[in-house]
Amino acid sequence: MFRSIREDIKSVYARDPAARNALEIITNYPGLHAIWLHRLNHKLWGWGWYWLARTLSNIGRFITGVEIHPGATLGRRVFIDHGMGVVIGETANIGNDVTLYHGVTLGGTSWKAGKRHPTLEDNVVVGAGAKVLGPITMGQGAKIGSNSVVVKDVPADATVVGIPGRIIVAKPSVDESGERAKIAKKYGFDAYAVSDENPDPVANAIGLLLEHVHQMDNKVIEMCQAIQDMGGDVCTQDLPKVDLQDFVDSGIEPTSNQESEDFDPRI
Repeated sequence: MFRSIREDIKSVYARDPAARNALEIITNYPGLHAIWLHRLNHKLWGWGWYWLARTLSNIGRFITGVEIHPGATLGRRVFIDHGMGVVIGETANIGNDVTLYHGVTLGGTSWKAGKRHPTLEDNVVVGAGAKVLGPITMGQGAKIGSNSVVVKDVPADATVVGIPGRIIVAKPSVDESGERAKIAKKYGFDAYAVSDENPDPVANAIGLLLEHVHQMDNKVIEMCQAIQDMGGDVCTQDLPKVDLQDFVDSGIEPTSNQESEDFDPRI
């Protein structure tokens, strides 16, 4: 028991720069208190002392703000940072070195008996407010973004964000020529995944579509110019401009230094 407590204290040092000394960790980290009490409750649950285990679990919830069902299985060096509002269901299975932040729910999606809560493999990190629901598996080293809702399996080392949770591509294609940045500047709207660090897969998809539209526009312009050079009478009228002020009710606003009247869908 004392060995596992020492491990827990060392793990806090590794994951929380605010930790100053062992006494502070032992006395002021409710997430650790909840885990230590759970270890006792889990043993009682395994011995068939269900009422006592649930009662002590409820007392621990009142004291720490963390609700861990006695039936849940927790590995070594699990760290619940801040703690308040964390809920871990009965059939949840948590591996070693997992980190959970406040407001995390490891919940079920069914009232049927059996495995109905998630499994978190080693080194998983779940951000504040995230919900991981159902008998799904978070692969080793996976990271769940804050306030995400995850209802499907996540492979090892993947990062998931959004509602519902979507896996972020580890490394977007590099725009060496800076073409996407030029497109975004021209459009006066920067939410098109022009940054390689952009964490939103939807924005990434929009960025790729925008780049495709840009290339198609260039091809049309070249074709129109070639036909005009041959004496044809095409593409003589400009496309209408789009004013971002028309989209105020939708919440879309210019994000660059350009004025909205400079917004032109033609590249």
